[in-house]
Amino acid sequence: MKPAPNALVIRPCFEQDLQQVQLIYAHHVMTGTGSFETEPPDLEEMARRWGDVVTKGWPYLVASPARDLTRVLGFAYAAQFRMRPAYAKTFEDSVYVAPTALQQGVGKMLLAHLLQTLREDGVREVIGVIGDSGNAGSVALHKSLGFKTVGVMTNVGFKFDRWLDVMIMQRSLRAEK
Repeated sequence: MKPAPNALVIRPCFEQDLQQVQLIYAHHVMTGTGSFETEPPDLEEMARRWGDVVTKGWPYLVASPARDLTRVLGFAYAAQFRMRPAYAKTFEDSVYVAPTALQQGVGKMLLAHLLQTLREDGVREVIGVIGDSGNAGSVALHKSLGFKTVGVMTNVGFKFDRWLDVMIMQRSLRAEK
């Protein structure tokens, strides 16, 4: 049976995916306020960051079309929120989607899969640190998967000649009683 034309596969990110991951991230750094980086990291730096996540056993995922698993339409990963022992069960998520795949459900599939993986790994709380409180797409994505706004830090980033807020959203993965 052939996969549906728009079917997506969420799978682990491998080293051979990192060139596409770097291009997706570079696009968002150069054109958006979801990341407060102002210069895109090169492939070597992206590989270092990926290695930091996967060597700790934390999830780093990509979305690929079922018909072409070598193509990356988006990526998501999670890392411990802060590196102090008390934060061991609190993680921060990151989700980025290729510009050609925006508003097609790629981000939602990635984040949903990431949350399920984190739950299975025993994570208790997930934090979304959203660059630019006006980032409607990221805010809506997180809300659609049960995140609640828990705070806004005002005027903490400066990019594209303007001051930007950061919205903090949180989702509990505790088992419901």
